[in-house]
Amino acid sequence: MIILAIESSCDETSVAILENERNVLSHALVSQIDIFKSFGGVVPEMASRNHVPVITRLIQKAISDTNIDIKDIKAVAVTKGPGLIGSLLVGINAATAFAYAHNIPLIGINHLAGHIYSANVIKPFKFPLIALLISGGHTELIYMQDHMQFEIIGETLDDAVGEAYDKVAKMLGLGYPGGPLIDQKAILGKDTYKLPRPRLESQGLNFSFSGLKSSVANIVGKEKENIQINNMCASFQTAVLDVIDFKLEKAFSLHDVEQLLVVGGVAANKGLRQMLQDRYEHIKSSIELGELEEKRPDNWGGYQIKVNYFEFWEANQDRLNYRECHKLSGDDWEKFFLQS
Repeated sequence: MIILAIESSCDETSVAILENERNVLSHALVSQIDIFKSFGGVVPEMASRNHVPVITRLIQKAISDTNIDIKDIKAVAVTKGPGLIGSLLVGINAATAFAYAHNIPLIGINHLAGHIYSANVIKPFKFPLIALLISGGHTELIYMQDHMQFEIIGETLDDAVGEAYDKVAKMLGLGYPGGPLIDQKAILGKDTYKLPRPRLESQGLNFSFSGLKSSVANIVGKEKENIQINNMCASFQTAVLDVIDFKLEKAFSLHDVEQLLVVGGVAANKGLRQMLQDRYEHIKSSIELGELEEKRPDNWGGYQIKVNYFEFWEANQDRLNYRECHKLSGDDWEKFFLQS
């Protein structure tokens, strides 16, 4: 099946033609990053207006860049949210009009599910898996045991990681978007500033970056023009990566995982990619050398509990209690009732 796909949730207008889920036949994109550099961030009203004059042209270009006939398109997929409401409406209206004109189905796609399934275009999923979704608006750990089964096992309690990058870049006078700029300068600097690593032990797999951001603001406020920008970028990025590494390791210890996906805009971060590559190589070599074993004391013991009978008990009037019993018989459970 050939699908026309449209994305306009923020400041980029994107159109693609896909065949059989994983084959991208063409892709056309217009970005507004250069427009918003002078504003230090996306202006929602402007972003939505700027989608309007380009979206029809991009649809035409995406189709013309392939050898297909417009009648070969059997469905239209479009981002339905989350995102900037004005920007979303431009894409949804264009997709609706195309689907109506050609009498084909219209499929609404969750923005975050789109991030996750972008990885499936490159390599098929292996379940169960964990997806680390990191962008300017979201930071989530998602556990999937099968297609379209999303369980959020961790998320940010305040700033998204990409948002923290942009705000720290603004404090340092680096401009917008801040993520790539901090990433570039971090390579040139050293981890010299003492910044917190908010691990949130009591919050499980959740993240928090507001305290880290505030620590940077305090140091910048004290040192002002004496701030060593490259070193601050390196220190900030190292702290962020330490937190992500810690949460991933904890997630792996709590869940059976065959594959890790890293998706979203911040997934392009070179420091993050290097950290994950280093960790992968370490784990791979440890497995090959037989060193990757769970550490435990020399003297230890444990119990294995195998349940073969349980019951639900409910108290009623006149001591006529209700008892629902379950008993394991071979590979099957037998259910029966007692009344006492």
